[in-house]
Amino acid sequence: MPARKKTALKLRLIKRTMQNKAVPAWVIIRTHRHVRTNPKRRLWRRTDVNVG
Repeated sequence: MPARKKTALKLRLIKRTMQNKAVPAWVIIRTHRHVRTNPKRRLWRRTDVNVG
């Protein structure tokens, strides 16, 4: 990854970083534990980010 990133690429990386979070506790409570995990969760070593 170059040090000088394009703005569009950086925005896509920011979006993927924001998606890479756990499900909030209030969502688990509100859905009566039907929604527990985030299917888009990924580890930086295991899975590559498809940003182009």
